[in-house]
Amino acid sequence: MLSEIKHRYDNSVLFSHDAELNSVKITLLLALKLSANIQWANLRRADLRGADFRGAKIRNADLDFSDMRGAYLQGADLGFSDTRGADFRGADLRWATLGNKKLIGERPFFQIGPIGSRNEYMQVLISANGVQLNAGCFYGSIEQFERLLDAKHGSNNHGEEYRAALVLIRKHVELWTPAIEEVKDA
Repeated sequence: MLSEIKHRYDNSVLFSHDAELNSVKITLLLALKLSANIQWANLRRADLRGADFRGAKIRNADLDFSDMRGAYLQGADLGFSDTRGADFRGADLRWATLGNKKLIGERPFFQIGPIGSRNEYMQVLISANGVQLNAGCFYGSIEQFERLLDAKHGSNNHGEEYRAALVLIRKHVELWTPAIEEVKDA
């Protein structure tokens, strides 16, 4: 049986191999082991639980709603990849690049949800360039999100829920953002 990884936009085959089992995870791991170029890969809804992607370069991939629970992504480069809805519970994201940011610290990724008016997950990235939020179609700083929140939701239920989440997010950032010296040593 031929197992393939295809381009996320033009559906061209980026990597293929003959396998007894058609498994995206096995095919992806083999492609990485062989240093295949799998940028722009369509990995949407893929089951990638527990996979070891240490130092892998999977830039610009569609990881939307993929299952990355328990995956080992330390130092991996997922820059500019679409990770909306991806499940990173228990994944090791230390020093990984995610959403075009180099993540820093022991707990650089934080997710809350489903939450808000779109009933989606709110994701927090702690990077060397600051804290970024991804909530629905919003991607930006906490301050930018608060300005948008006031304009869009005011004090309705969604606005109150988001504000409560921001209190938790700020505490998480305070507890888990490494000191500048630690970032320079990494």
